[in-house]
Amino acid sequence: MLTFLHAADFHLDSPFHALPPDQAAERRQEQRQLLTRLADAARQSQADLIFLAGDLFDSQRVRPETIQALYQVLEELEAEVFLSPGNHDPYTKVSPYHKFTWPSHVHFFTTPTPQRVELPQLGAVVYGGAFTASYRMDSPLAGLHAQEEGLAAFGCFHGDPASAHSRYGPIPQKEIAASGLDYLALGHLHTASGLLRAGKTWYAWPGCPEGRGFDETGDKGVYLGQWEAGRVKLEFLPLARRRYLTPQIDITGRDPADALEAYIRTARPEDILCITLTGQRDPEAEPDLTALTALASSYFYSASLYDNTCLSQSIWARRDEDTLTGLFLRAMAQRLQEAPKEERPLLERAVRFGLAALEGREEPK
Repeated sequence: MLTFLHAADFHLDSPFHALPPDQAAERRQEQRQLLTRLADAARQSQADLIFLAGDLFDSQRVRPETIQALYQVLEELEAEVFLSPGNHDPYTKVSPYHKFTWPSHVHFFTTPTPQRVELPQLGAVVYGGAFTASYRMDSPLAGLHAQEEGLAAFGCFHGDPASAHSRYGPIPQKEIAASGLDYLALGHLHTASGLLRAGKTWYAWPGCPEGRGFDETGDKGVYLGQWEAGRVKLEFLPLARRRYLTPQIDITGRDPADALEAYIRTARPEDILCITLTGQRDPEAEPDLTALTALASSYFYSASLYDNTCLSQSIWARRDEDTLTGLFLRAMAQRLQEAPKEERPLLERAVRFGLAALEGREEPK
């Protein structure tokens, strides 16, 4: 049996433009700590192989402290490490992979065409390739067929199995099936795939180990795998310190602050949230987003709030009347139905003010 860790798309030294400079710097430091958590997982699982399937760095300009952190982690690992440079960190003359000397058990693939590294001590062979530019229109697996020699055959490649017309190394399923590999470790897509199969080849991509924005939400991590007699088992290991989350909180019949506090009691303070309020509210109970954002921000690492609530159905009770009030409500209901989402809060406010005027009530606040 062989045990392996499969990771990809760390994007170390990401700029984190959406965060204030101090938090952006803190997040980059936390990214480096992912390497330590990966090494801890490798030691605990006694991994024989580690696959880093591309985009380890966010660009070819890498901070010295990041290089130092990576070298220290790699040097201490006992597993054989394989790295396939991706579209963000291609193998070039200015690449950190080319400029620096790395430990001997760390194997960098350096050409677009598949290369082969045999590990007789493990009874395994690993194939891999590299991006040598930011784009490639050909398949990284083109022409690959693992030799049938009684060795466990692994592949480590960066590429896009989701699109035949991708500019980032499109990988057709038929080429995965024809590769002759026992397991293919892929990188590029940032959402974990689960264990897949094409022909006799098992394959997967783990997604990024930590989100960097609200397009990378939820738990993030790496795969711990086991290969034995042609069978593969995968276990997802969460690695992220912080998660990007987009919860929706229904405030129907509830005070918005109470509903938010109830959610906070179930949540992790280290996460980064974009919270949307939903449900129905009374005309006079418009959420105070400034106060609610302050409440959430006092608990979470970062939080923003949006109001997507709608007026309670009771406000439309007179819509069918043959009166001026009914005519007004029917017209406003039609406008609300046709209006873009960003215009609805203003129109709902107009409904409230209009009803107050028609019914001779004091204008709502």
